[in-house]
Amino acid sequence: MRGFGYTKLEKFFSLFNEAARNAHQGARALQQMLENFRGTADEWVVVEEYEHEGDKISHRIFQALHKSRLRVGEQEAVRTLTSRLDDVLDVIEASAARLAMYKVEKVTPEAKRLTDIILRSTEQIVQGVSALPDLERVQPHCIEINRLENEADDLARTSIANLFLGDTPPLEVFKWKEIYETLETVTDHCEDVADLLEEIALKYR
Repeated sequence: MRGFGYTKLEKFFSLFNEAARNAHQGARALQQMLENFRGTADEWVVVEEYEHEGDKISHRIFQALHKSRLRVGEQEAVRTLTSRLDDVLDVIEASAARLAMYKVEKVTPEAKRLTDIILRSTEQIVQGVSALPDLERVQPHCIEINRLENEADDLARTSIANLFLGDTPPLEVFKWKEIYETLETVTDHCEDVADLLEEIALKYR
C-alpha cells in the first residue's frame, strides 16, 4: 500500500522523468563535445540548449505545483527534487562553457574520464527517477550514484595534483584545475539527487 500523499504526488513523476532524461541528454552532449572537440567558441551551445530546456521543464513543474493541493511537505519534496535535477544540468552547462571561455585547444584524457562518469551518473538518475516510489528499485541506483561520485572525486583530486607536477604553464594549471573541479561538482549534484530519491522512496513506499 502506498504511503499517504502518494496519489497526489504521482502525477509529478512523469515530469521528473522528463527532467531526468533531459539532464542525461545534456550529459551526452557534453561527452560528444569532448570526444569531437574542435576548440571553437560556440561549440558548447548544444549543451546550453539542454540547460534551457531544463529551465522550461522546471517552470512547468512549478506551474503544476502551484495548481496542486499537495501538503507543505509534499510541495517541498517536489520543489527540492526539481531544483536538484536542474542543478545537475546547470553545472554540466557550466563545464562546457568553461572549455570555450578558457579557449581550451585540446581536451585531456582526465576530462573525458570525468565526463564519462557524469554520463553514467545521469543514466542512473534516469533509472532511479523512473523507479519511484519503489524503494527496492530506487536504492541500487542511488548506491551506484554515490559510488560514481567517489570515483569522480578521486579522479579529480589526482588530476589536479598532477597539474602541479612537471612544467605545466601556470595559466594551464588554473584553467584545468577549475574545469576538473566543475566537472566533479556535477557528480556532487547527482549525489544530492540520489539522496532525495531515496528519501522520497522511503516516505511514499
